[in-house]
Amino acid sequence: MGAFIVTKSKAGTANNNHIKIKIIVLKNFLPLCKDIIMTLIVMGIESSCDETSVAIMRDDILISNVTATQEVHASYGGVVPELASRAHAQNIIPVIHTSLKYANLQKKDVNVVAFTLGPGLVGSLMVGISFAKSFAQALNIPIVAVDHLYAHIFASFIQFPDDKHPVPEFPFLCLTVSGGHTQLLKVSDYDDIEIIGETIDDAAGEAFDKAAKILGLPYPGGPMIDKLAKSGDPHYFHFTKPKVPDFQFSFSGLKTSLLYLVRDNLKKDPDFIEKYKEHLAASYQRTIVEILVEKTLKAAKQYGLKNIVLAGGVSANSELRQTFINSGKQLGYKTFIPPINLTTDNGAMIAYLGKILYERGITSPLNVKQYATGERR
Repeated sequence: MGAFIVTKSKAGTANNNHIKIKIIVLKNFLPLCKDIIMTLIVMGIESSCDETSVAIMRDDILISNVTATQEVHASYGGVVPELASRAHAQNIIPVIHTSLKYANLQKKDVNVVAFTLGPGLVGSLMVGISFAKSFAQALNIPIVAVDHLYAHIFASFIQFPDDKHPVPEFPFLCLTVSGGHTQLLKVSDYDDIEIIGETIDDAAGEAFDKAAKILGLPYPGGPMIDKLAKSGDPHYFHFTKPKVPDFQFSFSGLKTSLLYLVRDNLKKDPDFIEKYKEHLAASYQRTIVEILVEKTLKAAKQYGLKNIVLAGGVSANSELRQTFINSGKQLGYKTFIPPINLTTDNGAMIAYLGKILYERGITSPLNVKQYATGERR
């Protein structure tokens, strides 16, 4: 994998005169793409939040996956929708060009354009959707609208040119965990997905980000909590797990417990956070991981499912990944976790699910419209 920085300037934009775009490219794809007979080329465009990502698949193989991250949000402690959509508009064309370059293809070689329809930030979605429609119209090729959350589910199915790996067998249980969603799903087919449990308040990723803010850590907070936890004692502090029925989740009370613990101890010791931040991070993370794993294993047993898939941005958390792997081995479950670069929002998962839908005869009309976070179609 390689990375490079592209700096684009735009005069007259407050607090944003220089937008730094970090473009991550899977460079090892290029040599393997030459001299391969082209069949179905699908471009996937993801722009639901703060990542502009474009991927290209040739049949079942991912040959290019390029992502531009938006660093402008760090100083605000979270994603600012207006800035996100503006950055998408600036990033989309260079990301498209870079993705085609590393796939060793031209625009005319693309057969289908898949894109994220939702859920997500409306302004961000509109950038990707508008470009996808224009691109497809110019080439007279079909478009396929993809649900962002469902695309995450199938990230473990994506194959690389030099790394063929086993994929889950239907039916399987999927835990999708991200900054905006926490869901348990029974997946019987690409178009047969049943939600059997979800959060009733905060998502797991949101709980990590809010904890990081309480501890004074920079955004995004989840990776910082994970990093600190490696040096802490996960049993130093005790956090009560919420009591919610069946396969529902709740993390707002856990976040409040951390807030009160820190607030009360800061009154006694102004250096409390600095002294105990590693232990706080480790104990808090352990509690979230235990909640997620316990509920997932309980659901797998009740539904008789032997294949478990972990998906979404929080699946990058090192303790969550390792705990799932260890639990699967001990209890006889097959666990599937996508590589780190496919856990966060990415065009590869959009291209993959778009390809599957297209092969099943599903395309979208040009008047299809985005839907925001919390809506489903």
